[in-house]
Amino acid sequence: MSCKDPAIIVALDFPNAESALDLARRLDPAQCRVKVGLELFCAAGPDVVRALHDLGLSVFLDLKFHDIPNTVASACARAADMGVWMVNVHALGGPRMLAAARAAIPPGGPRLIGVTILTSHGPDDLAALGLGDGYARVRGLSLLCREAGLDGVVCSAHEAPGLQDLRAGGFMLVTPGIRPEGAPPDDQRRTRTISEALAAGADYLVVGRPVTRAPDPAQALAVCLAEAQAARRPEISDTEREYR
Repeated sequence: MSCKDPAIIVALDFPNAESALDLARRLDPAQCRVKVGLELFCAAGPDVVRALHDLGLSVFLDLKFHDIPNTVASACARAADMGVWMVNVHALGGPRMLAAARAAIPPGGPRLIGVTILTSHGPDDLAALGLGDGYARVRGLSLLCREAGLDGVVCSAHEAPGLQDLRAGGFMLVTPGIRPEGAPPDDQRRTRTISEALAAGADYLVVGRPVTRAPDPAQALAVCLAEAQAARRPEISDTEREYR
C-alpha cells in the first residue's frame, strides 16, 4: 500500500539518533513522512535529518520557533538549508515574527506552518495561561498565520471543523494527538481517531507512540493507513472493505 501524498506523519520522539533511525528503517517512505521534534534534534542535530533524508523520508522539523523576528527568520532559513519538507513556528510569536519567518524561506523551500494551541492543553491549562476560550484562540491564531502567508497551522482535530473556511488556496491543517481506533490517549488531552480527524477536515495527521512503540511498527502504520483510506472512501461498504 502506498499513497501519492501520505496523510500520516510518524513522530520520531526518541532520545538518540540510533533509536530513531532503527525505527525509520522499518517505515516505507511511500506510506508516511516523519517528524523530528525537540528531543531528537537536541540529541542528534542536523545529522539525523540528513540520515532520514538518505532513507528517502520527508522530514517535518517540529521545533516550534518562538523568538524575536530576526532570530526566527534566521532559524527558518537554516531549516530550509537542510532541505526539510515542513517546519513550524509558534503563532503566539505574533504578526511580525510570522511575516519574518515567511520571508526567510525561499520559493520551493519547506512548507511553513504555525502552531496554535498545544493538544496537551485542556480548559484548565488555558485558564491558567489566561487564554480563555481555546477555540477562539485557535481561530484567531490561524487567521494571523493565513494573513502572514503561512502554508497552514497545527491545531487539534477538535478545532479543525471550524477552520474549513480558511483552507482555500491550499491552507493546510496538521493535527497532532491522533490515535488509531482503540489506542490510549497517553498524555494528550484533545485527541481524535484517524477517521475522526479526517472527517473533521485535517490534511495531515501526526501519530507517535501507537506506531513507534508498537511491536511491529510497519504493521501499526499499515493499520493507520487502512483506517485513513477507509475514512476517505465512505462509499465502500463495510463488507467490501473487509475483502480489500
